[in-house]
Parts: sequence; C-alpha cells; structure tokens
Amino acid sequence: MPNQTTHQATTITIPYIAGDGIGAEIWQAAQPVIDAAVNKAYENQRHIEWLEVLAGEAAFEQTGEWLPQATIDTIKAQQYALKGPLTTPIGEGFRSLNVTLRQTLDLYACVRPVRYFTGVPSPLKQPEKTDMVIFRENTEDVYAGIEFAKDDDATQRLIQTLQADFAVKAIRFPKTAAIGIKPISLEGSQRLIAAAIEYAIAQKRPTVTLVHKGNIMKFTEGGFKNWGYQLAETTYAAQCFTMNQYNKIKAENGSKAAEAALASAKAAGKIVVNDVIADNFLQQILLYPEKFDVIATCNLNGDYISDALAAQVGGIGIAPGANINYDTGAAIFEATHGTAPDIAGLGKANPCSLLLSACMLLEHLNWPEAAAILTQAIEQALQSQHVTADFAQLMPEAVCLTTQAFGEHLLQLIHS
Repeated sequence: MPNQTTHQATTITIPYIAGDGIGAEIWQAAQPVIDAAVNKAYENQRHIEWLEVLAGEAAFEQTGEWLPQATIDTIKAQQYALKGPLTTPIGEGFRSLNVTLRQTLDLYACVRPVRYFTGVPSPLKQPEKTDMVIFRENTEDVYAGIEFAKDDDATQRLIQTLQADFAVKAIRFPKTAAIGIKPISLEGSQRLIAAAIEYAIAQKRPTVTLVHKGNIMKFTEGGFKNWGYQLAETTYAAQCFTMNQYNKIKAENGSKAAEAALASAKAAGKIVVNDVIADNFLQQILLYPEKFDVIATCNLNGDYISDALAAQVGGIGIAPGANINYDTGAAIFEATHGTAPDIAGLGKANPCSLLLSACMLLEHLNWPEAAAILTQAIEQALQSQHVTADFAQLMPEAVCLTTQAFGEHLLQLIHS
C-alpha cells in the first residue's frame, strides 16, 4: 500500500487554505462539520487544530505575494493540508497556483474518486454504475509543457532545427505555427501507475485501466502504456495479470488458452491491468461505466476524464480530490471546482467537494471512522433532497438551503 500517515494522537494540526471566491463561505460551512464528525467518531478524544496558511487573493492582500514561501514551508512540515479553490493571477508568472503547489511539493498523483450519491440529479439513466478512482499524473505532460509562441524568433529557430536535423515534415504551416513540447518519463509514469496498482490491491478493486493516446503519440503516451504493463509484469507480477500477457498467450497458443489464463488470474484474486485509448474510454464510461475500477492516466487525459466522470454523477460540486506524493506522504486535499466569483457571497455554493475531500484527508490520516460519519451525513442530506442551489434547481421537491444552512443541516444529522 502507498505510504499512509497514521495518527492516533489526541490533537493534530492541519494547515488549511480557505481559498478565493466562494472559498471562504464553503470553508465556514465545512469546518464545523468536519470537527463534529471527528468528535463523534472518537468521543471527543481526538481533535483537529486548524492552521490557516495563505495563498491566492488573501495572501496577496496581506503579504504582496500570491503564494508565500511560508505557506509552502508549513505544508512541507505538516505533510498535508486542506484547500479551497484558488484564482490564478493574470500576468504574475504563475501558470496556476494549484499547479505551482503540486509541482513544488512533487504531488505526483492527483486522486479523484467518483461515485454516485442517491438522490443527486444525473444525466445518466443508471449513474450508480459509475464507481471508479482516477489516478492522474500530476507533474509531467502539459503540466510541464514547454511552449514556443507564434512569430517568435526562437520558435522559427526550433522549427528550422527540427526540419534540418530531425527531418520533421509534419509541421504544415511552419511560418505561423506555435510549438508545444510535453515530457512524459518512465519514472514519472511508473510511480503514478504503481500508486494506482497498490490502491487497487489494498481496496480489492479488480481492474486497473491505463488510459492513453498511444496510437498517435507512440513514445510519450504510448510509453506510458508500455511502462505501465512493464511495471505490472515485473514489480507486481504476483498481484497482476495484464492484457498484454493475455494477447501474447493468445498469439502463441490461441484464444482458449488466453481465456483460461485470464480466468485463472481472476480466480487467484489478481488485478487485471488493461488499457484503453482515451477517446474510446470517454465513450465507454457513458455506455459501460461498470467495467472500470481504477484508472491511471497522463495529465491532460486525466483532466478531461475527471470532469467528464464528475458530470456523470452530478458535477464537480460533489467531486473530491487529493494531490499526493506516496513516497514522502505529502498531500493536499482540495475542492476540485473553481472560485465561482459570480455566486460568491450569495450563499449558493455547495461545500460537498471540500467536505468529501476532507473525508479523503481523514482516511489518509487513518481516521476512517470520522470519514465514514461525515460521508453518511452527506449521503442522508442528498437522499432527503436537502441541498444547495446547484442541485435544488434540478429537484422539483428539494429543500433549497444556503451554504451555511446546508452545513448546519449536516451538523444536525451528525448529532442525531
């Protein structure tokens, strides 16, 4: 199992970033609910001390910096944090504050569980079939992308070098092209895929699917797929059976032998590691979501997949997320939605993404009883249609609650 922090201490300190836009109000609604779940689970024997650290607009207003070094140092020291949504300053040198935090702390796994909560409006007829966990690589691909702008002298020199020294002929309009380079490495891919495999083993999830565009990008995304199979067939040979192995057996001994090998592996409790091309995967999660359990994918694919799957079960308003380094134990748990400045201060924001991310944090701390109590309260509220405005507008019989009132309703459910 990837490194998991174990805390049996009576009090632990957790840094938090309230966030921008709706961040402050979802934090104000969520924090008492998290504390109540912990207090109930451990009969007031364990407590969280919340330590505010600054990032985003609040940091800039107080320190003149969007992401102070003190914030990074505190999170490094404590090893974990809970974070609301952050805006990205325009023209300040940041591609994204979120990305900067992930890169600086080397939080290489973006982990996004996706499941359906009864009562939540969904565009699918059977949204309950969607139950999977996405492991998205968090430090390479477009997150480490190198870009060269159109009309820049450096771009023209690069294009000329590619044409002259590497016989590149595929740039159709070289005089007006911008160029992007995305790095995907063996080490970066395999540590992410290892985390996905170990999660599947620990949680008894039967499959791990490598999602890629290797049919086109053969050495980057194709490498991701190949390195994943290589890892599963060597380091995890005792725990995994791959469809790469299945295809080799089929080619050498026929379909019956391959099917027998697959059946034997399943009977022995082995994880089946397979792969799907990204565009086909986006089709299959609509038609056959029950086929998938744990997903390991490159950064850009993971971005599309995470939001698409969240939409299938009700939207990113209830989508939790974590950014984790399973080697060091460092992790930031965060609301996966944006700052929504258009509804900030109106009491319409849904705090469930932050709350469910807090559940992931509690599980990471090995406090699963508190996570279970918090999850159950959210399940009860959604099933009884006591919801915030985003869901209420889609539920004719819903009780529409403000952000703060929704938090108070959860408190009642926890204390009942």
